[in-house]
Amino acid sequence: MNGFGPGAKVHIVGVGGAGMSGLALLLREMGCVVSGSDSIDSPVLDHLRAAGVDVAVGHDPLHGVDSQIVLWSPAVSEDHAELSAARDRGATLLTRAQVLERLASLQPVIGLTGTHGKTTATSMMVHVMHAAGRDDSRLLGAPVTAIGANGHWGSGSIILEVDESYGTFSLLTPHALGLLNVEADHLDHYGTIAALEEAFARLLMRTSGPVVAWGDDEGARRVSVASGRPVIFVGSTRQSSWIVRGVELSRRGCEFTLTGPHEEFELALRVTGEHNVANASVVAVLARSLDVEVKAVVHGLAAFEGAPRRFQFLGQWRGVDVYEDYAHLPGEIAATLAATRSIGYERVTAVFQPHRVTRTLNLATQFADAFHDATTVIITDIYPAGEANPTGVTGEVIATGVRLSGPDASCAYGATFAEVLELLEVAHDRSDVILLLGAGDIAEVAGKLSGGLR
Repeated sequence: MNGFGPGAKVHIVGVGGAGMSGLALLLREMGCVVSGSDSIDSPVLDHLRAAGVDVAVGHDPLHGVDSQIVLWSPAVSEDHAELSAARDRGATLLTRAQVLERLASLQPVIGLTGTHGKTTATSMMVHVMHAAGRDDSRLLGAPVTAIGANGHWGSGSIILEVDESYGTFSLLTPHALGLLNVEADHLDHYGTIAALEEAFARLLMRTSGPVVAWGDDEGARRVSVASGRPVIFVGSTRQSSWIVRGVELSRRGCEFTLTGPHEEFELALRVTGEHNVANASVVAVLARSLDVEVKAVVHGLAAFEGAPRRFQFLGQWRGVDVYEDYAHLPGEIAATLAATRSIGYERVTAVFQPHRVTRTLNLATQFADAFHDATTVIITDIYPAGEANPTGVTGEVIATGVRLSGPDASCAYGATFAEVLELLEVAHDRSDVILLLGAGDIAEVAGKLSGGLR
């Protein structure tokens, strides 16, 4: 089984991360003996222990000393002590890209990709295939609500969140692929948006079966054209062969109609926002391209309750609704704010924690333009995610840009969560909703609100 299988000893450095924890669970279900380490303890590690993964807190060259294969999170440097020890003893070291390449040789990959929306769309596809009576494998960045963990080894195909960061998808050969969108991100790895789009185009070229793309996204269209291969477009205009019609949004969900070349059906979701209409449309058309029955598509998408940290309702604070959302790119932030407005919230307070120093510097101008649907904006300091910060840049660079982006921009910078809480005390009287945005630990703000959530 390409090195993985019953009895194979695998050690994962950085096992608590969203992607690596799912991989640990999948490999454990394949029959591997899995161990791992991470710098801090967490509920994720508790879940891994309960699943039979031998997890250590802290890093030591003796961790995983008898492992045959060693994997590591992209956040871990290649000179890490555990990796160096593994090399010295002759263990096989595999990058995440190499692991995905091996998994793709065992089961056909049904992939969802794009610079944002991947976890949500992949979760939607898991629900659709579950409704079709299948037990596919899966690997994605968050647990699938009402179904199970973010990693599972089943039969048939593997439903995969296809991640572009650090070139993770560079060796992957999918069977079927859904392309959600493409915008500038991970330029610390790719250098330019042109190089990023070229990498996506090559992924499409390697896909052996159907490719479905969201036709309303300019980046997805450019990549699809550049790939030179047939692509099925779904979108709201006649440029797409599948058309989205009659979209109705509410705070509880949304409804719309999908019209294809030879069929038409209605979809009702329990999540809202134009971005989720796009995600669900790509998933639905990709599933139909794989001959999944319409009934399973409709029922599977209707059962999807949302992915964790994706417009997740946390409760009320002093009569104000509080949500958390993983949005950490300009396009994601703009989409989340637009969705919030579209369901009737008028006074929107957005608290955004920038994620990674390089992303903050590379996309500062785009971030400044992403908050137009917010009435109050609070920017925190940067969540570094392990990156160095040699120039000492802070979240103030984004706050300054937001202030300059328009005369109605009300924006403050809170360097610490304590300062953010003080700013929220002032802002809550003029807020209908508070959105906690970012991929770091911004959700901790909700637990610190005076009086708590109800």
